[in-house]
Amino acid sequence: MRIGLGIGSAYYDGSDWEGVVELVRFADRAGVDFAWSAEAWGMETIAPLAYLAPLTERIKLATGIMQISARAPSMTAMTALTMHRLTNGRFVLGLGVSGPQVVEGLHGVPFAHALGRLREYVAIVRQGLNGERLKYDGQHYVLPRPGGEGKALRLSLPAAPELPIYLATLGPKSLELTGEVADGWLGTSFVPEGASETIGHIAAGAAKAGRSLADIDIQVSATIDVNDDVDAVIDRYRPSLAFTLGAMGSATTNFYNSAYSRAGWADVAAEVQRLWVGGDKESAIKAVPAEFVLASNPIGTRAMAVARLKAYAAAGVNSLRLSPSGTTAAEQIANLEQAIDVIREASV
Repeated sequence: MRIGLGIGSAYYDGSDWEGVVELVRFADRAGVDFAWSAEAWGMETIAPLAYLAPLTERIKLATGIMQISARAPSMTAMTALTMHRLTNGRFVLGLGVSGPQVVEGLHGVPFAHALGRLREYVAIVRQGLNGERLKYDGQHYVLPRPGGEGKALRLSLPAAPELPIYLATLGPKSLELTGEVADGWLGTSFVPEGASETIGHIAAGAAKAGRSLADIDIQVSATIDVNDDVDAVIDRYRPSLAFTLGAMGSATTNFYNSAYSRAGWADVAAEVQRLWVGGDKESAIKAVPAEFVLASNPIGTRAMAVARLKAYAAAGVNSLRLSPSGTTAAEQIANLEQAIDVIREASV
């Protein structure tokens, strides 16, 4: 199983950047396969990867994710090809639609028709990566702009059709799109027992396009936390899961809550969200059951974590994207080192 490292967060402000660099350089030496740079309303995703490129040797430098509403598809293609050159072919393009609160609140553009926009966006980016002229007549994007003096241009950078595109998707239709057009999936809110509601849709999309699931890297986020005090580790992750179910989006649009609901946890998701949105965050945290915490991540004793990782692999997961805990680079490195060891044990 391949390993990815998540760096930054939705609100990362660049603090202790030196520690992030130290963590990524360790990951590069340790054989970690990807470093995924986050983006939402904090540090953007490309500049950190460009900074890290000359400081690393083999790790793939990836956007996790670039928000499609923040950039024209032609600019994303130009950026991807630029990064492909600067990283000597180590760049991976991860794309996603984000959510209405960020798209409409931060970027000032409508969130409606996100799936259709994503499909057209990927098609235009592919044209750029393939060295084709950017010419598209879609419902959401038209190139060149009609009625003006624009002409269909071909990017001057060398083509890189092999540059991978990953999609961060959660809903059934967007998961099918991932299977149709992407090289990989950036999954979140994943429970192995509910894989038919995620990987199953990706497989259906792949089949529709004459592909197979083997053509797609199935990469999901996970936290590996080995601790013999199982009750303590469960309590440590209750708040973040309550936040995901209750606050990651609006009261009416929470893609993460919906994903967990489809995976078999609808009652839990609804109750935690009701309490959180109602302002009773303490009760929302307490309402997260231990079984849900253990189902959501490979945590607990080492044997429990290994067994859970085997369940991920059996469900079809190829890669895990980790965000090691810790307040210092030394703590994060130690936790990443332990996670790598546990993953390797589970892969035997």
